[in-house]
Amino acid sequence: MTELHPLTSATVLARRATRPWWMLGGHAGLIAVMLVLVVVTTFGSDAFLTANNLVNVLRQVSVIAVIAAGLTVLMIAGGIDFSMGSNAVVTMALVAQLIAGGADTGMAIIVGLVAASAIGLVNGLVITFTSVAPFVATLATATLLDGLALFILNGMSVSAGEALYTFGNGAVLGVPYLLIAAAAVCVVLGLTLRYTSFGRNAFAIGGNEDVARLSGIAVARTKVLLYTLMGALAGLAGVMMLARLAAASPGVAGLTIELQAVAAVVIGGTALAGGKGTMIGTALGVLLLGIVANALNLLGVSSYLQQMAVGTVLLIAAVANAWQRRR
Repeated sequence: MTELHPLTSATVLARRATRPWWMLGGHAGLIAVMLVLVVVTTFGSDAFLTANNLVNVLRQVSVIAVIAAGLTVLMIAGGIDFSMGSNAVVTMALVAQLIAGGADTGMAIIVGLVAASAIGLVNGLVITFTSVAPFVATLATATLLDGLALFILNGMSVSAGEALYTFGNGAVLGVPYLLIAAAAVCVVLGLTLRYTSFGRNAFAIGGNEDVARLSGIAVARTKVLLYTLMGALAGLAGVMMLARLAAASPGVAGLTIELQAVAAVVIGGTALAGGKGTMIGTALGVLLLGIVANALNLLGVSSYLQQMAVGTVLLIAAVANAWQRRR
């Protein structure tokens, strides 16, 4: 069998990842699982297919969708950021404290987004120029940020009042503002991956970083920009959480949010080793996790079993991902 040149291989990976949208990126099996779950839950609970419940599910998954969309781009480029959830919690705490202290809402949000982007930039610089494994560096950052969030809140809940109530609980034509924001992020990042040189560079770096560097791609700059973007998206997710909850609480666990996002990305088919992934798959993964959580609640399943269910789904998806990659 003829062996492809490494650069040609990276190009092929990028082309495979940009299949026409109507092919759904080969996620027919995932869609089938979702349909089966919907049918089973519908028979088990009359409340599942009601408009209020469906809107609630979409509102709940919006924050995870923003983080998962960013992780998709980063994992395609061969990276990982386990600090995004914790970064979001820090942003939520910082913005809440600023608003509670009398700061203008818009200025508080800007400060929170800048701080979150700076955290992402630091992650990118450490990972790119010290050769520390992304998993280790960002997990350490996540631990640091969890403590920082508690320090900012001083261990107490801080209310943001009515400042972000409309954004967190309002809707236009029945569509929640949070969902619109999440959909916008997914669409923009999906188009970026498909139609821009930045997106193609991400696929090439994830496919083979050395070949990408030899082909003229500014690998270091691209990776730093990616991690900075992850920080900004984490900040947006934090603002969305604050808008939805109306308060920053020390009980919100950043690592739990992060693991849910990672699960959604892996379930959606993004390769853990990089070079492969679609935004459609991630969106389906986020929706599947949201439906699973909602279904278990409606069916009266214990919250402990819900965590086990998410872990089981992630493990199965990871095994299927690895099996498909070997094929």
